[in-house]
Amino acid sequence: MIKSFGTTRPVIAQTSWISESALVMGNVEIGENCGVFPGAVIRGDFTKITVGNNTVIEDNVVVHSGSPLVLGSNVIVGHGAVIHCHSVGNNSLIANNATVLDNAVVGNFCIIGAGCVVSPGMEIPDYSLVFGVPGKISGRVKDRQMQRLERGNESYKKMFAEYKRHKI
Repeated sequence: MIKSFGTTRPVIAQTSWISESALVMGNVEIGENCGVFPGAVIRGDFTKITVGNNTVIEDNVVVHSGSPLVLGSNVIVGHGAVIHCHSVGNNSLIANNATVLDNAVVGNFCIIGAGCVVSPGMEIPDYSLVFGVPGKISGRVKDRQMQRLERGNESYKKMFAEYKRHKI
């Protein structure tokens, strides 16, 4: 569902797919070749939320913030994650059920592990692996992980057209 809030309506690229059971509301801009899966909520009521190209927001993700939020390009946000931060850099992975809290900044080519909680205001440098509660930088992204981050949503792109056709 795509809804206006006040005088602001989401701007969504034609090549992107938004599930009919997702909610994208208010001051939201979604780039090219993105996918927003069932149950996801992107709520731009307090401020603008910008989603870069080729980004995937999987089932039951919540994206909301009290200050401008930018999700970079080629980002994958896993099932049930909560994104309530300042920014997530390009080619990063926020794994299932991770939470990224107020004013946190996640760099490019980062992996935030499943169930991790990134504390408010934490700044995560490029190529970082972050795990735990609270989240701690535990190392640098390895070559095999880099390959996955560089592939981004390639496996999803073909499905977006099929999802649109079936009105999922």
